[in-house]
Amino acid sequence: MVDERGTDAASGGPIYVAGAGRSGKTLVRWLLSSHPRIVVTRRTEMWTRFADRFGDLADDGNLERCLAAMLRRPHIARLEPDLDRLRRDLRAGPPTYGRLFALVHGQLAERLGKPRWGDHTGLVERFADRIFTELPEARFLHLVRDPRDRFAALLERGPRRPGAVGRSTADWLRSASLAERNRRTYPGRYEVLRYEDLVARPEETMRRVCAFLGEEFVPAMLRMDGVRRYDAVRAASPDGSPISTAYVGRFRSSLSPADVAFIQSLAGERMRALGYAPEPTRMTPGERVRYAAGWPLSMVMMRRSA
Repeated sequence: MVDERGTDAASGGPIYVAGAGRSGKTLVRWLLSSHPRIVVTRRTEMWTRFADRFGDLADDGNLERCLAAMLRRPHIARLEPDLDRLRRDLRAGPPTYGRLFALVHGQLAERLGKPRWGDHTGLVERFADRIFTELPEARFLHLVRDPRDRFAALLERGPRRPGAVGRSTADWLRSASLAERNRRTYPGRYEVLRYEDLVARPEETMRRVCAFLGEEFVPAMLRMDGVRRYDAVRAASPDGSPISTAYVGRFRSSLSPADVAFIQSLAGERMRALGYAPEPTRMTPGERVRYAAGWPLSMVMMRRSA
């Protein structure tokens, strides 16, 4: 039964899947949601879009404005919260934003018959202090990925924008720095997970994740049965597994030497700390000219994103 905090007393607390975009959060979301006790939502962005934007929620007018704004976001509306129950349960305790968000997630988990909920929202790591203050039972799984492969994955999403490598590098550095800071600040409650380890050793890694969360490892998690987006991958895989290392190291064939050089020059120290070794780059004279010409704008975009 969901209590007034939005969690089941025996749930073990909410799970936040954090990290920069294209770092493997979606894969982790489906792995965890394939556990019989866990459901993880996607991109609700409750903390990043709505926390503290409407004043004290003890004021009914502020609460109604907050609820209305939240329901205009499709990812939240699809959770179909019972608003009357939300209002009633929120008034039963401290009217904080954290409790309101937890109550919404808790209702969904209860309807699905799962005692534990999670949320996958990009850069939610920025709110770790606040979340642990309001929801001390919470656990964070922070995904990190080689910034070169991450940028290659971002480029696959659409046309490249000027200075994109600077923006991507800044986003990665910010998230990676928060990963280390939060891990040190909240030992035992904040876990940093490398995408490369997950796809190379999925069972070993998910056993470690389940131990961190205080959950029993369930082998069926690795198959992600019922997750239709992985049907084609399962069918094409020799062992029927939807988890693959195919996207590890793809930057070597998809990024220009100039992009690799830029990322490594700005993020090399943090990369090494996370086990990502910079590699030698060889540029033709024309590539060196383009590298030098693109550097100023990339740095501007990096500073804007910092």
